[in-house]
Amino acid sequence: MKKILSLTIVSTLFLVSCGNKSDSIDDVVASKDLESIRAKRSEVAAQQKALEEKIQLLDSAISELDDNAKLPLVSVFEAKPEKFEHYLELQGDVMTDQNVLIYPEMPGTLYRIYVQEGQRVAKGQLLASIDDGGLSSQLAQLKTQAELAKTTFERQKRLWEQNIGSEIQYLQSKTNYEAQQNAVKQLESQLAKSQIRAPFSGIIDDVIKDQGTVVNPGPGSEVFRIVNLSDMYIEVEVPERHLNNVTPGKSVHVYFPVLGDSVTTKVRQTGNYINPSNRSFSVEIPIPNKDSKIKPNLTAKVKINDYTNEQAILIPQSVVSENAAGEQYVYVIAKDSSSEEVVAKKVIIETGKTQGDYLEVLAGIDNGSLVISEGARSVRNGQKVKVIDPVAVGGK
Repeated sequence: MKKILSLTIVSTLFLVSCGNKSDSIDDVVASKDLESIRAKRSEVAAQQKALEEKIQLLDSAISELDDNAKLPLVSVFEAKPEKFEHYLELQGDVMTDQNVLIYPEMPGTLYRIYVQEGQRVAKGQLLASIDDGGLSSQLAQLKTQAELAKTTFERQKRLWEQNIGSEIQYLQSKTNYEAQQNAVKQLESQLAKSQIRAPFSGIIDDVIKDQGTVVNPGPGSEVFRIVNLSDMYIEVEVPERHLNNVTPGKSVHVYFPVLGDSVTTKVRQTGNYINPSNRSFSVEIPIPNKDSKIKPNLTAKVKINDYTNEQAILIPQSVVSENAAGEQYVYVIAKDSSSEEVVAKKVIIETGKTQGDYLEVLAGIDNGSLVISEGARSVRNGQKVKVIDPVAVGGK
């Protein structure tokens, strides 16, 4: 009966307080004057606060007079400092600088292929050869001529050292020998182009041309694709506002949805250029790939540690409320100054970063404060409460 009486009194107070101001509020809204609307909102908020204080006064009086009144039951947890790590979540693709197509360097018929798809090869290993069109025979002939030029030069040199013969004969033999040597080297270099070798160690991912195919240098004549899966990395674009927080050495968690697997690594390199089109900079993250499951262009979800607080106060987001002024607050347990009972006390807090279901508190809650968790939505500032067994917060 007393609770019904309390509600009746509150309703009467509200009607008396507001009077016939609904019309004036409608008039203010209809005026579309921003300053007037803001002023009216502040006025109504002040009235609301005054009503809440009157409601608390009435509740206190009811509690003292009603022997059957029941105190609200609440659960609390103790705020303790702990390590807090915030992660910037991004998405990127796996890349490698050693994923190339191999082209022939000279035209001709693909004489022989020495490897097959999936085969691991070493740097410099012979992969295929092209018909040299008789260059081998020309090289053998040039080498014979070079040997003759060498013998002639050596004999002429001995004679010249004994002051026999003319200087011009000596110089001619020397020039002829050097020219033959250069011709041999030039033809050897040209003949080497008939052999296709691995530019780096890796795996033959694709044999594109068949043996006997006529090939030419340039696009359209790819013979092999070779990939090295041991030097993989992810490149992501990070918004410029994180420039000071995302630096080389920062911890990174990488998850591959397709593989259902994850790895932990660190930022290897950050870009020195801000892309004007999206105001971001590039970050390179190396990926260990011992079992070769990770492939180029594989999609990855990346979490980069951009903030760490070793002594953070964390609370669940579910216990945080917001008042009409936009301030965030929680309820903590405090001793009633007039008795030994405990009351719920509203505390305005300053919050930081969030991670998952938890929120970092920068100010307003101290180490050891008892924060109301269960029942926080049903209590009021200064209301007497009964605390059941404290519930510890179970991790982040």
